[in-house]
Parts: sequence; C-alpha cells; structure tokens
Amino acid sequence: MTTPMTTPMTSAYSGVDAPRIPDEFAERYRAAGYWRGETFGGMLRERAEAHPDRVAITDGDRNWTYGELDVRADRLAAGFAARGITKGDRVVVQLPNIAEFFEVVFALFRIGALPVFALPAHRETEIHYFCEFTEAVAYVVPDRLGGFDHRDLAAKVRAEVPTLRDVFVVGDPGEDTAHTALADVPCEPVEIAGPAPSDLAFLQLSGGSTGVPKLIPRTHDDYMYSLWGSNELCGVTEESVYLVALPAAHNFPLSSPGSLGLLYAGGRVVMCPQPDPDTAFPIIEREKVTITGLVPPLALVWTDAGRTTPYDISSLDVLLVGGAKFSEAAARRVTPALGCTLQQVFGMAEGLVNYTRLDDPAETIVTTQGRPISPDDEIRIVDDADQDVPDGESGHLLTRGPYTIRGYWRAPEHNARSFTADGFYRTGDIVSRTPTGHLVVEGRAKDQINRGGEKIAPEEVENIILGHPHVHDVSVVAVPDEYLGERTLAYVIPREDAEPLKPVTIKKFVRERGLAAFKVPDRVEFVTAFPQTGIGKVSKKDQRTSAATPDS
Repeated sequence: MTTPMTTPMTSAYSGVDAPRIPDEFAERYRAAGYWRGETFGGMLRERAEAHPDRVAITDGDRNWTYGELDVRADRLAAGFAARGITKGDRVVVQLPNIAEFFEVVFALFRIGALPVFALPAHRETEIHYFCEFTEAVAYVVPDRLGGFDHRDLAAKVRAEVPTLRDVFVVGDPGEDTAHTALADVPCEPVEIAGPAPSDLAFLQLSGGSTGVPKLIPRTHDDYMYSLWGSNELCGVTEESVYLVALPAAHNFPLSSPGSLGLLYAGGRVVMCPQPDPDTAFPIIEREKVTITGLVPPLALVWTDAGRTTPYDISSLDVLLVGGAKFSEAAARRVTPALGCTLQQVFGMAEGLVNYTRLDDPAETIVTTQGRPISPDDEIRIVDDADQDVPDGESGHLLTRGPYTIRGYWRAPEHNARSFTADGFYRTGDIVSRTPTGHLVVEGRAKDQINRGGEKIAPEEVENIILGHPHVHDVSVVAVPDEYLGERTLAYVIPREDAEPLKPVTIKKFVRERGLAAFKVPDRVEFVTAFPQTGIGKVSKKDQRTSAATPDS
C-alpha cells in the first residue's frame, strides 16, 4: 500500500497559535534561497527516489534503506489517517533512540500532524501538561524503557486528558494499539494533502525559565534551512555517518546537523541507545561513524575514555559540543584525546545556531562558541536598557533571522516579554562578540538552570516542593559544577510546627511526583529565611553566592 502525497504551495498556517515571520521577511528569505519550498515528507520521498537502496537508518542489526523508510512512513501515515488523525492534530511522541522514532515522525510529517517532542526521561507531570496544553489526540510510547512502563503512564494521562483518544506503543501494546498494527490496516490507497512548506512541522520543547515548558513552533521552511545550512558548515555529505548519542528528540541531535541534517544530505544515521563510551565506542568502530554531537559533561567523559579505549574510533572526524558552554580547558583536550576536530555549537531550539568553522584557527575553536549559520542572522548585544554595546563587551543576546521563531505557541503574555516589538528574540544569554563575529557565552540572564544541557525551570520544581505539607517556602537556584556546568540547590524553609526534614525526604517527594529525574534537586539545604532585595523579593543572586559550602 502506498500513500500518494501532494504538497500545496500556499500555506494553511494562519499564525493564530503562534506569531509567524512577517511576509516581507519571508519573501526576503525565499529570494535569498534559504527557504527552498521543501517539506520533510517531500524531502524523504526525493531521497528515496534518488537512492532507494542506500541505508538511511542503522539500529543495532537493523538497516533501513531510504526506500524502506519511505514506504514505512507511507503505511504508518495511512494508518494514522484511518484512526482520524488529520492535518494540524498534535501527537506527543516519546520514544528512545530507536529506528521507529523516524518512522513515526515522518508519517506524521506526511499527514501534516504535528509531533510534540517529549524526552524519554519525562514523566507524568510533563506528559500530562504536554497532552493537555496541546490538546493532543494521540501519544506514542515504547512499552518499557529502563524498567519504567510507559503504558502505565499513558493510561493515567489518557484518563485525565479528554482529547487524548489513542495510545500507540512500539513493542508490546498491552491494552493499547501496537504501532505496527497501524501499517496493517486494510484500506485503499488514500490521497493525503500534505502540509505546505510554510506550515508548522512540529512543536519542540523549550527549557524555559518559567514554571511550565514553552512550546516552539517550527515550520518546514525554517527548520529545513537550519539543516542544510548546518550541513554546509559541518562538512556533511552523503558519505557522512552520524551517531545519535543524545536523546533523538532533542533539538541538538535533530538539527545541528543531527539526524535530520544527515537524512537531508542522504547520509546514514546510526542509533546509539546510551551515550557512554562503553556503548558508543564499539558502535563508532563497527559503523565507521564520522560525526556526532555531545553535551559538555559527556564530552569530558569521552575525552577521558578516548586515551585508553581499545576500540578504533579513528573514523570520527568531527565532534560537535553544545547544549551548554564548553570550557576552554576541556575544549583543548578533545583533539589530542579523540583525534577528531572539535566544533563548538551554541544554539537554541527557538532558532539561532552558531558554529565554530572547521577551518577556524585552533584558538578560535577552543575559546569561542562560533558564528551564526546565516548572513541574515541578525545579532544584537545590548545592555539592560536595550542599547547596543561595543564588540568585546558583555550584554544580552537578541536575535532574529530566517530560522528563528517570532513567538511561542499559544503564549501571548510570554511572547510580549521574550520578543521585541520588531521581532528580535530575547535569548536570555549574556554574550560578547569578537572582532571576527564569533560569540563568547558569558552566562545566563534568566533563572533557568542548565544542568549539563538539560534545562530546568526553578519555578516548576519549587511548585512541586511547596506541595510538601512540612514545607513553608522554597527557592531553587543554580550552583556551579565543574562537571555539569550547573547543579540545582533547593533552599527550603520548613514549617515551624513541622517534623524535622532531611534532604533525602525532599528529593524523594519530588521524584514521586512524576518529575523527570534530572529535575530532582542535587542539593537541599534547610534555612530559616531567604535573603531579600531592596523591594522585598527573594534575592537568588545572594543565594547563589552563598552556595559554596557542600551539602552535608
């Protein structure tokens, strides 16, 4: 069974759910050749027609060619459509690093339904919110992962979210529907009018600094440009082999250049179930991996392991490191230990991505976080009054460009704070710029905590801890950490009449509330009061300063 696709040239995306890039800018980006009028479904079809027998996805002993992936996506798209999933519907996808991730998302791309990318570590609190806020009609999960039964989680969420009609399971479906059953639905070939290039393609998650994650609306046009633009700067060709070591749904391993970038180039994507060297290095040797991306803590682990590994990892040409700032001292260790070129990446799921270039001087590669992909990436570095500062001085990073969003999905109040009137995104980063245009990341202006590349909103964790009956108040802050960059510290004021609390009690309470493990506070300290600013607000700056002593 095949599912013919059509790609209309006019957009159905009205911008009601999220501000869209104004027409005058869209016309400019098309004229410059950044937006090529492509869709993800159409891109896969073209690659499959050009080289159907070339391997697209390797997952253990499984090798799916471009032709096979294309057919799988078609069949699954028809199955989704038969279950009533249509263009614009939201589907939460929470899958690990397995080949089925691509089968599912390309099927949704074909329909024009919007994947909402959840991470394997997310639990009931996050998944319930994603499903409820997006009015998701379906949820795609593995059966079990790391001892956790995602089917039980899905049952709880479906019972509480009225719009959630279907749960599709990769593996043993239990009481739900096996995703393979969708491809076996007996039906005539259907004509599915796929999305326009300017339509929304998916909703990505933002770490955010507020209590609830924000959703980032990406179109086929803008995201596709970030892929081929990244490919050009990272030397990706059809001969490249990319290792998906980080969670597949993360923006970094999706698009910088990531798995989707490799598929755009006609290369091969190799799935890695865990990113530790003992797992990844044998795969690199066996599959002759040429490029991959890591967050700084993992890059440090790989660097240490690379000196003594018995595995031949000499095929690795480029290691991209991003998700958090990579220290200069650590950056200098990469090439001697791993024998590959380091490429620093500084970007965000909202759009802007910066890379050091492969031919940059070594000092530039280890001391900066790169330059933007596009000549039309507009960069402003401003002071607290939004006045531009000279190169070399630190300031707030603002940006707009051909692949940076103009607003979050259904978040008008937050958009008013996060975007300027003329469309610049306030990234929340403090940076400086060198004379060559390279950016140096100095830190974060927002309270968001960056724990080894995983973004944590303090307010979200605070709201959970405040639910403990013996807690009067709580303030969660970041503390410096040599390995992860930042760890979390929860300052807790117990109720005066409460039983004595222990740090382990608070951590257990957060964990049992269904929050992702990386959001559980690393440290908990009990205090009688919080430092305050001159106007009576909690001074998190003072709390971070006083956090030098270790937790006992």
